[in-house]
Amino acid sequence: MKSFFRVPRFFSIFVVAGCASAFGGQTDWPKFRGPTEQGVSEAANVPREWSREKNIVWRSEIPGRGWSSPLLIDGKIVLTTGMEELVDEMHDLKVLQLNAETGEILWIKKVLQATIAEGEDRNPKNSLASPTPAIEDGVIYAHFGHMGTVALDFDTGEILWKQKIPYIAKNGAGGSAIVVGDLLVYTTDSFESPIVTALHKKTGEIAWRTTRSHQVKNNFSHGTPLLIDNNGRPEILSPGSGMVGAYRPEDGKELWIVRYPMGYSMSTRPIFVDGIIYMGTGFARPSLYAIRTDGATGDLTDTHVKWMYHKSMPKTPSPNFVNGNVITLEDAGRLQSLDPETGELRWMEPLIGKFSASPVQVGNLLYCVSEEGLCYVLRIRDDGCDIISQNEMEEETLATPAIVDDYIYLRTRHTLWKIGNGS
Repeated sequence: MKSFFRVPRFFSIFVVAGCASAFGGQTDWPKFRGPTEQGVSEAANVPREWSREKNIVWRSEIPGRGWSSPLLIDGKIVLTTGMEELVDEMHDLKVLQLNAETGEILWIKKVLQATIAEGEDRNPKNSLASPTPAIEDGVIYAHFGHMGTVALDFDTGEILWKQKIPYIAKNGAGGSAIVVGDLLVYTTDSFESPIVTALHKKTGEIAWRTTRSHQVKNNFSHGTPLLIDNNGRPEILSPGSGMVGAYRPEDGKELWIVRYPMGYSMSTRPIFVDGIIYMGTGFARPSLYAIRTDGATGDLTDTHVKWMYHKSMPKTPSPNFVNGNVITLEDAGRLQSLDPETGELRWMEPLIGKFSASPVQVGNLLYCVSEEGLCYVLRIRDDGCDIISQNEMEEETLATPAIVDDYIYLRTRHTLWKIGNGS
């Protein structure tokens, strides 16, 4: 295994190194929720106002439908998409690469196929390509949940390996895979049994699979793991139905759990700030938990939950931490700030629309995108927020945007948009 870095606050090594990629020195967006994996962009001169015509650098029509986020490495964009029309009773699942300068599609590869039953095993608003890929060391890791996982050469799109672990997903694929040292880790929390899975990233072969120690009536979930440093101990934090667990990267051993009632169909991703985990619990009665990490092991439910808040909490969007504020965005549009020490509500701002995409933070600004395509830019304060602009794209979107350098890359139902200043 590679050595693991110590995570200062919630910034990963990518931020410490100035977000330099393996390909060069520019700022990139190689993972779900960006280089920090927690919805933080270090971009400057980001547009604050735009429309379908104003400040649009280019737009590119994307075949099929997918709610995976755009990734950017070395001036090239990677997306996944699923073809909802059937060919020989199968859905084609594809990976494509675009030129970030022009929006031109450089290549598009059919990598997997899904059966009719697999395609129907999802919520109607979900897509066949909702998990976001990861890119590392010239390899794209494209995950399609129960329909399979594939590794491709970044430059050519050549398929390096495929792996498929079938299970009943219930509501479809949602959780993204993450790279942890020599592993690719994701959740296979099926209707029957919840399991955390790790593959060898070079071969796609199974490295380990760990069944969750605490199971509930509705085991299915779609959480995205997060690598954290718990007092010098690297841990794979993986939220699921009724529990969040921390797993040892070498062998998948469960190190600790925190249990919670009624949480299932988990799709929000935790954030990790100053040794505290802030995370939602999914459907039924969604809550937000603050959990201390101090190197302890075992069942920490009664000892390490700092606080819990359950009023108007999100089922789908992931939280943010903005200038000392824990920010949550409810699916129905209530944006709230909680005190990180006490969990007390500081303020609430109602936004128009329904929300599935996770917000992205740029300094004290927060970019929030509704399912209807209304894009908010908000300035976060301790005592409230200012709505800087409301930007209407007039097209459905559930994809979290990428904000890199001076640009926003926004995916809507049919289109990928590059948004800049003065265009």
